[in-house]
Amino acid sequence: MRFRHPDGSTVHLAYCTNVHPAETLDGVLAQLRDHCEPVRQRLGRDRLGIGLWLARDAARALDTDPAALRGLRCELERRGLEVVTLNGFPYEGFGAEEVKYRVYKPDWADPERLEHTAALARVLTGLLPDDVTEGSISTLPLAWRTAYDDTRAETARTALRTLAERLDALEDLTGRSIRVALEPEPGCVVETTRDAIAPLTAVGHDRVGICVDTCHLATSFEDPDTALDDLARAGLPVVKSQLSAALHAAQPHLPEVREALAAFAEPRFLHQTRTVTAAGLRGTDDLDEALAGDALPDAGPWRSHFHVPLHAAPAAPLTSTLPVLTSVLARLVGGPHPLTRHLEVETYTWQALPPELRPRGRAQLADGIAAELTLARDLLTDLGLKELP
Repeated sequence: MRFRHPDGSTVHLAYCTNVHPAETLDGVLAQLRDHCEPVRQRLGRDRLGIGLWLARDAARALDTDPAALRGLRCELERRGLEVVTLNGFPYEGFGAEEVKYRVYKPDWADPERLEHTAALARVLTGLLPDDVTEGSISTLPLAWRTAYDDTRAETARTALRTLAERLDALEDLTGRSIRVALEPEPGCVVETTRDAIAPLTAVGHDRVGICVDTCHLATSFEDPDTALDDLARAGLPVVKSQLSAALHAAQPHLPEVREALAAFAEPRFLHQTRTVTAAGLRGTDDLDEALAGDALPDAGPWRSHFHVPLHAAPAAPLTSTLPVLTSVLARLVGGPHPLTRHLEVETYTWQALPPELRPRGRAQLADGIAAELTLARDLLTDLGLKELP
């Protein structure tokens, strides 16, 4: 979906296909047929943007076989779909029964992360629509915080510098500009936008910036205005933003609130949980850890890294951090010029919701994704953007 900003530029809205995990190119093609095109049809649009997730095997197939890449591009066009952004965070196995900490491997100290991201960039230049010259790729925020020392930090910085040089060369070759965005996430080396400033300043290249995930920002209790002001002062670009909402519990000390939260503690994904105390931010790596005894102070609200559907907040006594999303979006695209032109709805946890909230089959999932995109569209038009055909 495309929108015209009042300044005349185009803002792209997509939804991320990591909600339909597939490891192979055949699986990606099936996603387009079974999920993405039905979402477009529900929205009544001739064109729908998707934030494509390409696992290692699918990315390699497309990078090494020009015919396969042309075939995917033709299939996108045939189904009324377009790609300007990729989700390069998960490497493989995102559809496994247990993902948890595995999603952070390989990290940016591992050569395979550089090679995979460079392959994604080459693929993206071949998928961009003819009238679009700028693409984006979100990636993990360097590494999970453990086992990350000064040596690995320098290796990661060197890898990002190398990537930036390759992206420069890629633009010279193709005329397409690809930028990469570190996505701050709780528990990682870069948990907050402020954590990103020093390492990205050390990289020192505008090809590498930030992906503002509004669930992650809210989970870490970041103030949107402060976060974006810090990035602006540091001269770091917001390459893309993922529109998502976290799970919020206002009174976690109450038994009924803990019972409601326990329904969201599930075995597949990591749900980092945070609260703010007088001593600062406190947290656990997962929701079940927070619920176990006194692992996390409960005098103030808790927020958990669980991407809940944008249009359907959990039932009381829980809610979502959708107000944080709306505040961030107002700053990103509500001013005289957009701070980013790539927006991606990323609710990958539909099948991890409590059983009674999960979609029953493809049709209900498509309905839910279409409802999320409708909400995002309405937020954008309320900010003065005009939806384009």
